[in-house]
Amino acid sequence: MNIPRRTFIRTAGLAAATTMGFPTVLPSRLCGARAPSKRVHLGCIGVGGQGYNVNLKMFLNDERVRVVAVCDAFRSRALRAQALVNETYGDTGCRALPDFREILADPSIDAVVISTPDHWHVPMSLMALEAGKDVFCEKPTLSIHEGRVLADAFAARGAVFQAGIEDRSSIHFHKMVEWVRNGAIGRLERVEVVMPAGHDFPLEDPVEPPEDLDWNLWQGPAPWHPYTPSRANAGHWRQISMYSKGAILDIGTHLVDTAQLGVNDPDVCPVEVAGTGVIPEGRLTDVPIYFDLTWRYGNGVELHVKNGAGRVWDPESCYLEFIGEKGWIRRKTWTAGLEASDPKILRTRYAPGESRHWPLPPREQVNFIDCVLSRRRTTYPAIDLHHMSTTLHMGVLCIELGRKLRWDPKTETFPGDDEANARRFRPPLRDWQKAARERQVT
Repeated sequence: MNIPRRTFIRTAGLAAATTMGFPTVLPSRLCGARAPSKRVHLGCIGVGGQGYNVNLKMFLNDERVRVVAVCDAFRSRALRAQALVNETYGDTGCRALPDFREILADPSIDAVVISTPDHWHVPMSLMALEAGKDVFCEKPTLSIHEGRVLADAFAARGAVFQAGIEDRSSIHFHKMVEWVRNGAIGRLERVEVVMPAGHDFPLEDPVEPPEDLDWNLWQGPAPWHPYTPSRANAGHWRQISMYSKGAILDIGTHLVDTAQLGVNDPDVCPVEVAGTGVIPEGRLTDVPIYFDLTWRYGNGVELHVKNGAGRVWDPESCYLEFIGEKGWIRRKTWTAGLEASDPKILRTRYAPGESRHWPLPPREQVNFIDCVLSRRRTTYPAIDLHHMSTTLHMGVLCIELGRKLRWDPKTETFPGDDEANARRFRPPLRDWQKAARERQVT
């Protein structure tokens, strides 16, 4: 059955309570978190690679912020993060907590930073919203449906949400979109994107999880699976469909986001996708590792995405080109400069108020704190994350089903395609909280 998007939320928080399977008890702050009067007190959930090296360190550099608690399913990671926070502040005020629910239950914490595997992004964000917190969360979503639930829930509450994507703050990508939107290459006709391929990992025999790891908490709402040696490593879980959707949703959320901004279709998402790809069989990897996909938008622009020779994360296999009726603009690698059919394009500047694209925003962590304090819209709100993830999920489903798919951006359904519509949803959420309680009893 196809459910119209507006029926997802009838009261603030209902989406989190009913559609995603969380408790219906609502906090007193039904209109979302309130702007802190002084420093923003943060709790950081997930302090592995991205959570520790990027998000935590960025927030520690912001004098408007005080990180008061950290949490990770790997206890050693939480302790390492705690040590960094306390060293930075010169005191012992940061707590290392074994369970993120302790962070959500703390009324002194204004906002949370979620840097977990993908399968936790939306459920944990909704739990944080239920607790009255503003949310900074890494990308992407795990399914189309849950992205709509996320966007509607945060819109209903008026809470602040920022997706952890830096590209909109990159001068190179920003200028590409600005020139395209302002007609520097004429009417846009096509966008070419090359991304690294995924990894094909073999199956592994189950072993006992490390004593350092709360395996039930790490898996959370995902279907239960015995621990295997590499399963919780970032390079591996991104290739397992119950936790992530592979390179298309990982790297695509960067390059294709910039492409979709340049396309600038009124309905944002494409109306169809076609192409091919390879999903390994009988392997640990069960997501597309090779892909060649073409999306078509309602305004006629085509977006072509294929994998290059490199593997995730190979910056040399990242390519983006906008092709218009009068010329082109491209960036050959992740770190390369910009090129254009006419060098004059690269020297084009716009006076304040002239550009059809927004001004270059600050990094996503800085922008998040700006918006927590001001209550303004972030650089990358939940609705934008949903639209970007939807486009990429369409590509994954096209490969899984082996055929072209049509999409209605207004109803957010695949017209007349029951099989594709069923795959908009993730599997039912596992009751990991019950499992935790049972383990405590035994």
